[in-house]
Amino acid sequence: MAARARQRPPCTIVIKLGTSSIVHETTHQPLLSTLSSVVETVVHLRSQGHKVVLVSSGAIGVGLKRMDIASRPKSLSGKQALAAIGQGRLIALWDNLFGQLGQPIAQVLLTRGDISDRTRYLNAVNTFKELLSMGVVPIVNENDTVSVSEIKFGDNDTLSAITSSMIHADYLFLLTDVDGLYTSNPRKDPTAKQIEVVDSISAIRAEVSTTTLGSSLGTGGMETKIIAAEIATAAGVTTVILCSKEPENIFTIIQYYNRNSTKSPSTPSEAGSGQATPGSRPESANPSRSASPTPLIRPPHTVFTPSLTPMRDLKSWTTHTLFPSGSVIIDSGAHHVLSRRESGGRLLAAGVVGIIGAFASGQAVRIVIRRQPDGTTSSGDPETAVTAAAAAYASGLGTTRPTTPTLRTAASFSSSVTSIEALSRSSSSSALAESMTALKLASPSEDDVMLVERDSDADVVEVGRGLANYNSAQILRVKGLNSSYLPQVLGYADSEYVVENISIRLPPS
Repeated sequence: MAARARQRPPCTIVIKLGTSSIVHETTHQPLLSTLSSVVETVVHLRSQGHKVVLVSSGAIGVGLKRMDIASRPKSLSGKQALAAIGQGRLIALWDNLFGQLGQPIAQVLLTRGDISDRTRYLNAVNTFKELLSMGVVPIVNENDTVSVSEIKFGDNDTLSAITSSMIHADYLFLLTDVDGLYTSNPRKDPTAKQIEVVDSISAIRAEVSTTTLGSSLGTGGMETKIIAAEIATAAGVTTVILCSKEPENIFTIIQYYNRNSTKSPSTPSEAGSGQATPGSRPESANPSRSASPTPLIRPPHTVFTPSLTPMRDLKSWTTHTLFPSGSVIIDSGAHHVLSRRESGGRLLAAGVVGIIGAFASGQAVRIVIRRQPDGTTSSGDPETAVTAAAAAYASGLGTTRPTTPTLRTAASFSSSVTSIEALSRSSSSSALAESMTALKLASPSEDDVMLVERDSDADVVEVGRGLANYNSAQILRVKGLNSSYLPQVLGYADSEYVVENISIRLPPS
């Protein structure tokens, strides 16, 4: 009874297994002992009530064995063909192993195109939820046969992180051929030290070497796992790197952090987010239950602690699954305000100083700031100047309203801003014309238009991403203006914000 009373609510767990853990690097034979251990671990977790999703690489590796090819081809079409050959055999292998223990599985093949469309993304989320509620273990893989981007630069580490964000997982376990993150390659450097806990991914990048890890069959390495941890932890998912040869340690790690709740890397999630993290469970509130009669030994692994303020689903989707079509340059004041949670991740036209590239409304954009001649960012201004700029931008948040002024029916505005001159001749709009004149409102000057060509990615630093409410030409025309002028300049105003759902990844220095 005591043991049952201490048992915590079940978790949602994502386990990622790389190619090097599925097939032998040289013979390409399936590593049946490792795969069987993973299957037994997953079934064990399921028997405890946990929901488990398995992200499995290895289609190309299995295809190499089937076609008796010695090495991974370099051509894209060759990789896609081997993926098509190997995927069916790979899922059959998993089905055979899970079938021995009576555990049903489902194959889920995704591409970036599937999750870049919001409707299809939500459909995928609903499918995952339904499969998990049915007691099925979804086995996820990138659809390499049709996904160009994955084979060119991607990896299943990123896919597993996005999957864990989609289903609001509690844990993401990245199984690899080493038992954690080290300061250098432990295969070559005997002095390499394991890092047990990572609280700041940006800080850890300067301390570790990640370029020498990874196999000839896989597309990733330790660097891709750090990127995956960055994505997952931002969504509130505790991320763990451990050795694939001992997958049973997954259960021990969960028990370890559940029992040592005060030391758990997980943090309470946002209310109403539907995400249950280990640190937010009720046992830690009762000191009498915090002591364990038989302390667990910490298995070798590296844990990345989740964010204290996890991203909302829409922000996470915008930041990590959409490819930005252009960039919006903001000033230091807007950067400081947007880095605060109370800003709501919404950008006013007053904070915009330029754009790079061309994009349509509804597309993802980068939020960037300009570099200074000395190489620093524009947010590196003196503190008083930054404070004044932030205050000036923040003042616009209080003066604008969702209901913007409407145009008089007698005044017709075309897409050209120069047509405002006609309004200035109307006595009924003289006040508006005077205020616009004071703001030097006119059609975009040659210098403004050249911003698209003169500014480049080398001149700016990306600090976040968001969804544009207006196209690039419209944002350029209203840059620096109070939002109440949007209807007069554009002829309409669907929103007072030019970009929304912004997530700031690089806070002001």
